[in-house]
Order: sequence, then C-alpha cells, then structure tokens
Amino acid sequence: MVAKLAERIGFSAVYLSGGALSASLGLPDIGLVTLSEFVDEARRITRATNLPLLCDADTGFGEALSVERCVRLFEDAGVAGIHLEDQQLPKRCGHLSGKSLVDPSLMAAKIRAAVASRNDPDFLIIARTDARSVNGFDDAVTRAKVYLEAGADAIFPEALETADEFAEFARRVPVPLLANMTEFGKSPNLDAATLGAMGYRLVLFPLTAFRGAMKTAADVLLELHAKGHQGNPFRR
Repeated sequence: MVAKLAERIGFSAVYLSGGALSASLGLPDIGLVTLSEFVDEARRITRATNLPLLCDADTGFGEALSVERCVRLFEDAGVAGIHLEDQQLPKRCGHLSGKSLVDPSLMAAKIRAAVASRNDPDFLIIARTDARSVNGFDDAVTRAKVYLEAGADAIFPEALETADEFAEFARRVPVPLLANMTEFGKSPNLDAATLGAMGYRLVLFPLTAFRGAMKTAADVLLELHAKGHQGNPFRR
C-alpha cells in the first residue's frame, strides 16, 4: 500500500528496508529474516507498483554461492537492484554499535559473484560499507574503492556522522552514491537536494512511513482503549 501511495504521489522509486521488514514481523534487525521472506515481500511490492524497487539484501544470505542465488531470486521477483553489506553475521542495524566487518576481499568476492550472476546488466548491485562506525572514515573510503574494482555499480557508505563527511566521501569516491536518512541514527538528517548537490544519486528514508503509520495506529488504539469507540480518527 505504501508503494502504491508513493507512486501516486510522484516518487521515482521505492525501497524494501530490512529494518522495516524485520519490524513488521516483530523481529529485531539482526539478520533473522530469510532470503525467501525478503523475496516474497519484494514480489508483492513489484506486483503492486510500476516503480523500480531497490531491496536491502543484508549480507547476501551467505557466502559467494549464496549471493549468486540471492541475485537470481531478487531479479526473478522483478526487483531493480539490491545492496549488499560488509558486516559479519550476526549483522546489526547500520546505526547501532557492536558491528563487525568481513575482510574486504571476502566482500569483493560477493560483489563479483553478484555481478556475474545477474541476467540483466541494468540490475543494480550496490555495495554498502559499515566501516565508518567500526574502523573509521578512511577505511570506509578504502573499502569503497575495493568494492568498485570488484564491479559494484554504486556505493552506500552507512552511518556517516556529519554533513562534511557526506561531502568528503563524495569527493573521494566520485561514483553513484546512496545516502541513508533514517531517524534516530548516527547520520544528520539532510534533505535530498543537499545530498544531490554533493553527488548522491539515491536517498533512502527507510523507516519514515513505517514509523508514521505505527504512531497513527498507536494514537487510534489509545483513543479506542480510553473511550470504547473510535470517534472519527481520519477526519482532517
């Protein structure tokens, strides 16, 4: 339903967030959602809208062979692209502490497998690095360049901490970039125009609609519980 609304309002693409999908299932965002659950939800969304759908693919659900299967299933579901991250399992939300990373060579192998297994050359393979919160900004830049050499189409630097860091990353990695604007995270909330001027071509707002919907649901339930009827909660 949110995808249909986004299309009607005029957005140019939609996103399936692993954090949002986990939350909708009552689970923490630590890699518990399976590949089949992701793909099933992605297929529902692509059936509902003509907008291109970008999907969170966590760590690829395994090593390089698993990444190959992951790409094929998402592609078969009509998805426009995925992003893969360089965390070790059990993974964590990108804006939480306590993350650990795989060696860049292992992540590069996953990216090569993803690129080799896609049937459509326009299926987007985005490499996400969580290095900023673990090893620092410079390691995030270094890893991004390794992942580009492995064939990634774009880079997703997760959890940059200032507007200056977003701008500096774009200067040092001048390729298509993705920015993640989640509430309550480590990154400042920057608008799409500001990020676009820096060089970012995709901007995620991964849980904003979900959180807004849950806030409204909570308000309605509180009123229903207190008054015994719903009144007219949808009147503007």
